[in-house]
Parts: sequence; structure tokens; C-alpha cells
Amino acid sequence: MDVVDYGEFYARPLGRATCRLVSAALRPMMRVQPGQTILGLGHAVPYLDALTDTQVTSLAFMLARQGVTDWPKSGLVRSALVDEYDLPLLESSIDHALVVHGLERADTPLEMLQEIWRVMAPQGRLLLVVPNRRGIWSSSETSPFGYGQPFSRSQLAKLLKDSQFSVTQWQHALFMPPTQIPAALRAAVAMERIGKVAYYRFSGVIIVEAMKQVYAFSSGKRVRRLMPRLKPALLPAPQPARKEAAQLSLPPRS
Repeated sequence: MDVVDYGEFYARPLGRATCRLVSAALRPMMRVQPGQTILGLGHAVPYLDALTDTQVTSLAFMLARQGVTDWPKSGLVRSALVDEYDLPLLESSIDHALVVHGLERADTPLEMLQEIWRVMAPQGRLLLVVPNRRGIWSSSETSPFGYGQPFSRSQLAKLLKDSQFSVTQWQHALFMPPTQIPAALRAAVAMERIGKVAYYRFSGVIIVEAMKQVYAFSSGKRVRRLMPRLKPALLPAPQPARKEAAQLSLPPRS
């Protein structure tokens, strides 16, 4: 899927309902203070619109393989096309990161999380929204959550631990079926309430909040990836110039 597919999905009734339900689960976890910076990575634009305000600095980074669209629609553009393994940000420059339609599309999710760790401030908060391996949304192509690699809670916990994040909270969302049937859409809120109590393990998406561990700085494992296309072409080692001895022709002695 690319940005056009994402835009079309979130413009339909099912996409709007998806954004409302996931945003409702994210809202209590988005403890963003005025003046902080939040990074949306993947295709987080619908959720940034729903959850952030003008008191924070929001950035929307979209993956190179998916394409980019200008965001927001008015004012200065704060979206960019990026390599998820080499984000164009300085170390410790982001207070919060929201990843939606991102981790499941990465070829190497661990490297992606390590790069997010690099740009996050100490004690920064990471929010991941990923398709649940046990849910029906991951096996349905009617939504973007049906593409890419789904995850279980144990898989996410291991990935976060290996990338030096500490899990602080779990949430589940999308208990309605991924269908455009109007009756199902009208009952979405009721199904969400029942699902969180009765069968939360089979939700459509898993939401996890994790905190950057600052002690990882001294672990020696944090090496920024150098992409092959950026490797310099080294010339042969220079050699000292050769000095030719002067040939003097002296006249014979008399």
C-alpha cells in the first residue's frame, strides 16, 4: 500500500471508524506537554490530526517505499519522505514517537526501533500501533492492517527489549470486524467496550507504550546504520611523488 491507498481508506466510513476507535485508545497514553516534539512515523497523519494541537511540534515522516503527501493542509509543511533506518534528525531530538502503519512494513523491525531510540530524548515515550497476529484484521485486506507482518505481544516485548525500550503499558483496539456494513459500523463502540473485557487478545491491533532506557548509551550496541548507497568511494592510497635525479653533464678535466 502507498499514501494514496491510505488516504482512500481513511476517507471511507470504515477508515473513519478505525481512526476514532484507535484514537480513543491512544488518547489516555498521549501525555504530551506544551512545547514538546512528537514524531509520527509510517502513516500516522490521521492520528496526529485527532490527537495533537498547536501547542506541540508535530512531524509526519513517511516511509520511502510508501510515498509522501504534504501535511498539514494549511501552514508550513511538516511531512517528509524518509528512510526509516536513517532518520534525518539529531540524537535525542524527539520527546514522543507514534508509529502507525510502520513497524509491520519494515524489513528489519529491530533496526527501525534502534533508529527511533537514537532520535528520542532520554525517558522519551514510544507508541506503537501494530496489527495483532491473533486478530481478524491482520488476515483481511480491507484495511491497511491486513498488510505486512502482524505481531503478538510476546514478539513486541522482545523487540522492544532488544532495542533498549522498557514496556510501560499495553492496550488493545478494533474489536469490530473489518467490514463496511453500516450495522457493524453503528455497533462499533459497543463492540469495543465488550471486546476489551471479554476477548481483548483477539483485537485488531495491539498498542504498546514504551520508554527509552538511557542506560543503553553505555552498552556499546548503538551504531548508526550506514546505507550502502551512502558509502564513500575510496580512491587508491596516494603515493609519494618520485623525484628524478638530475643528470649533469660535466666537461672533462684538462
